[in-house]
Amino acid sequence: MDQYAVFGFPIEHSKSPLIHQQFAEQTQQSLSYKAVEVRPQVFDETLDDFFRLGGQGVNCTVPLKELAFRKVDTLTRRAEFSCAVNTIKKMPDGSLLGDNTDGVGLLTDLCENLGLNLKGKRLLVLGAGGATRGILQPLLEAAPATLYVANRTLSKAQAMVSLFEPIGRIDASSYEDLAGHRFDIIINATSASLSGELPPLATDLLAKNSVCYDLAYSQEATAFVLWGEQQGATLSVDGLGMLAEQAAHAFKLWRGVMPKTSNVRANLRG
Repeated sequence: MDQYAVFGFPIEHSKSPLIHQQFAEQTQQSLSYKAVEVRPQVFDETLDDFFRLGGQGVNCTVPLKELAFRKVDTLTRRAEFSCAVNTIKKMPDGSLLGDNTDGVGLLTDLCENLGLNLKGKRLLVLGAGGATRGILQPLLEAAPATLYVANRTLSKAQAMVSLFEPIGRIDASSYEDLAGHRFDIIINATSASLSGELPPLATDLLAKNSVCYDLAYSQEATAFVLWGEQQGATLSVDGLGMLAEQAAHAFKLWRGVMPKTSNVRANLRG
C-alpha cells in the first residue's frame, strides 16, 4: 500500500488524513495517509527516512513549507513563485518534486465553489508572509483590476511587489494607508484571526456586494469572518473549502486522478 503523510508542527488538528481517506475511497485508490508531527530542526532527516522506507508523497504545513522549498530537487512554476512547497512527490528516478497547491486551491474555491469572478475586481490581501506568497500568482492571473497587499511592516508588502512583478501589478500598502479605498474581495492571509485578533483595519473598506475570505479555518467563525459579517459583506467565509481543494490538487499530482470535493467539503462543515 502506497504511503503518504502530512508533516507539520503542531499537527494534531489536521483534517488532511480524513480528506485524503475520502478521496482514496471515492477514486478506489489503495493508499495510507497519516499525520506526522515534525519539528523544523529534524525535517530533512524525517523526510529522507519517510521516502527511504517507501513513502510516495508528503504534504507540508506550517512551519515547514519554506524548508520543503529548499529540500526538493525540482520545483513547479507556482512553487518557484511562492517560495514555499506544500506538496512533495517522489518521482520514478527517486528525485523529489515540490509543488504548491494553495493558490490553485483558493482560486478553485472562490471561482468554482463560491461562483465568484475575479476579473476586473478590486482585491486586497492582508499579510505578506508565506501564505500570501502561495496565492498571489493565481490571483494576478485571474486579471483583477487592482491587487493590494497590506502588511504591518510595509517593506514586506513591497517585497511582494518585486517578487511578482513578472506576473502583474501589486500595490503595497500599510494598513493605515488603506483608508479611503474600497475593495470587492478581501482575503485574510494572516494567522491573527485564529487567536481572536485582527489587523488594524478601517471600517469602510468594503465595496457593495463585497466578499471576505479567511485562509484560516476553525470550528467557530474566525475573528476575520465575524469582522466581514459585521462590516456588511455579502459573503464572509473561512478557508475550509480551500483546504479541500488544495488537497484535491495534491492528490491529483500523486495519483493522476482529480477527486470530487463536494461531499468532502460538506463533511468538513458537518
